[in-house]
Amino acid sequence: AFLAPENGVINVWVAPLTDISDARPITHDKHRGVSSFFWAFTNKHILYSQDTDGDENYKIYCIDLDTDKIRNLTPAPEAKAGAKPGDKESAPVRAEIENVSHRFPNEILIGLNDRDPRYHDIYRMNFLTGEKKLVQKNKDFAGFVTDEDYGIRFATKYAKDGTIDYFQPDGKEGWKEFLKVPNEDTSNTSLMGFNKTGDVLYLRDSRGRDTSALMSLDLKTGEKKLIAEDARADLGSIKSHPTENTIQAVNFTYDRRQRQVFDPEVKKDLELLEKNAKGELGIAGWSLDDKQWIVAEMVDDGPVRYSHFDRNTKKTTFLFVSRKALDGLPLVHMHSAVIKARDGMPLVSYYSLPPGTDQNGKPAKPLPMVLSVHGGPWARDSWGYDPEHQLWANRGYAVLSVNFRGSTGFGKKFINSGNKEWAGKMHDDLVDAVKWAVDQGIADPKKIAIIGGSYGGYATLVGLTFTPDLFACGVDIVGPSSLVTLLQTIPPYWAPALQMFKDRVGDHTTPEGLKELNKRSPLNFVDRIERPLLIAQGANDPRVKQSEADQIVKAMQKKGIPVTYVLFPDEGHGFARPENNMAFYAVTEAFLARYLGGRAEPIGGAVKDSTAKIPVGVEQVPGLSKALD
Repeated sequence: AFLAPENGVINVWVAPLTDISDARPITHDKHRGVSSFFWAFTNKHILYSQDTDGDENYKIYCIDLDTDKIRNLTPAPEAKAGAKPGDKESAPVRAEIENVSHRFPNEILIGLNDRDPRYHDIYRMNFLTGEKKLVQKNKDFAGFVTDEDYGIRFATKYAKDGTIDYFQPDGKEGWKEFLKVPNEDTSNTSLMGFNKTGDVLYLRDSRGRDTSALMSLDLKTGEKKLIAEDARADLGSIKSHPTENTIQAVNFTYDRRQRQVFDPEVKKDLELLEKNAKGELGIAGWSLDDKQWIVAEMVDDGPVRYSHFDRNTKKTTFLFVSRKALDGLPLVHMHSAVIKARDGMPLVSYYSLPPGTDQNGKPAKPLPMVLSVHGGPWARDSWGYDPEHQLWANRGYAVLSVNFRGSTGFGKKFINSGNKEWAGKMHDDLVDAVKWAVDQGIADPKKIAIIGGSYGGYATLVGLTFTPDLFACGVDIVGPSSLVTLLQTIPPYWAPALQMFKDRVGDHTTPEGLKELNKRSPLNFVDRIERPLLIAQGANDPRVKQSEADQIVKAMQKKGIPVTYVLFPDEGHGFARPENNMAFYAVTEAFLARYLGGRAEPIGGAVKDSTAKIPVGVEQVPGLSKALD
């Protein structure tokens, strides 16, 4: 099974492994598409989650492959009598899949916040009948850790000092303390699962060290063992045997991925597969006996190549590429670089150059450049095929992505050095990376754009307010304009993790915290903006509300500062509908072409075909007014 477009919209498809050409779609969404799915262990059902227009109030659906019938397993409950908008009783319900175990093929564990929108209770559901049974009521926990027998093994809670406390059931319907994770380790330490018998716990652990390692803890004896570590990078993905739960291989990624393999048979098979591979290999899926693998070969200048590998016969059969239309196009390579920040902090970064300009990682002359800032900010950029790098490079721009401090994957010192440094050292890192690109002869200092989504959108607003002369223009996608209003309007189910936001962003509940947050909020420095700004927002975004965009647009209008505002009424935290995504990039590349001088495809009917509303700034984007006529 795989995700692919049907009439331009991403849906779930199934095909016989022996004949991919016989593939057929089993969902037929015509709106925003399906973003992820998984096989149930019945081998006859596929389950997936979907929200409504980006509101992130997910429902869980089940597809019966014998009949192609789709059922909503978590329909919205009827509003309680007398409930008013804003009441707990009328709040939308968000369903989450908590666990899927091969030991119970017909059942899954789900979380529902139907009782209290802040907390997800755990239910055991038979997805064949839709029947569900309450397993654990959640009074005030951030989450639970469950095992393959669907037992509740641990619960987590943020303490006021920023630590995460793990609790164990005490056997008397109460809880006893099991483990304390200090504040400095909370981003890099977590419980990963259990061995086959459930008496050994696997942990991702940075306590007493910098980078997170894979450890095991014997729950009977207390013995702790180191399984895998890397001095420069945190633990990445883990490949374990699907039923034996033995650790077979792990990945660590600094600038490029490195694999450590522990199972000798897995090692032999990976070495066999890597003999003819041109890129990085990953195991994308496997059968329950681990004898059949779906292998993904990833490169930076083309689509992912998927193959079937039979571990019994050692035969590899090519299946398909992820995007056939990309095959043979003049796509470019991605270069990695470790840039030193002003205080010596190493910033793992990636850049791409336009076709025909790349001379061993340098252009013949400085180019206009797009600084692409990742969201999160607790996420990271990695090497590989990047659609935006390819698009902007094709349009004539150098493209730079920076893992600024606060990004994940590089140890706890690196991520914690971003605490309360929004618009501070996190922004300094971006500025230092831009200076590096200029010094290297990659970027024309007068033609640099900053663009990003979520935190990247905030970074764009910071760039244009805190360093108003540095960037030629900026594109803010669903970025918060005020850290105060951002924290005051978080979704209710984020409430258990509010302490984390206070520690990493700032405390909006104290006078001192408010003062600091206001000092780092671009909304308060609108009058500093000197360069063109494009803002794009989804009206249903539950994380960064539409008000974040509205308020800075209004402030700019009041000051007489030009701004273009693109609002999508049927989108959330990002743009999923193909028509809307196309409209956004059509407007953006025309905007960049005006201020950086690169190429742009005519907007044509892209915006008219979408739901985009442009209340402000049509005249700032070349060709937009004509496209809307």
